[in-house]
Amino acid sequence: MAILQVRDMDDRLYDKLKFAAKSENRSISQQVITILQNYFTSVPVKTKNATEEFLKLAGLWEDSRSTDEIIDDIYGSRINSTRFEALNGIFD
Repeated sequence: MAILQVRDMDDRLYDKLKFAAKSENRSISQQVITILQNYFTSVPVKTKNATEEFLKLAGLWEDSRSTDEIIDDIYGSRINSTRFEALNGIFD
């Protein structure tokens, strides 16, 4: 049988491991073996491509207008704002 030694484990993590082992009536070594067995025997989850998932949520853009018409519409809907123009100082 192989021997596994873990160094520099955070005390909080060790305390959680110790608590889990105690609550399941196992030694810490038995608990670590159980955790590793469960991890490696679980069905691997296929990671999803974030871009593909985003595009599924966003859907497709459907518009009968041409690109130039869409751009003209966007520019035409904008209004000029004097919100950040200086009056007597910065952000009056």
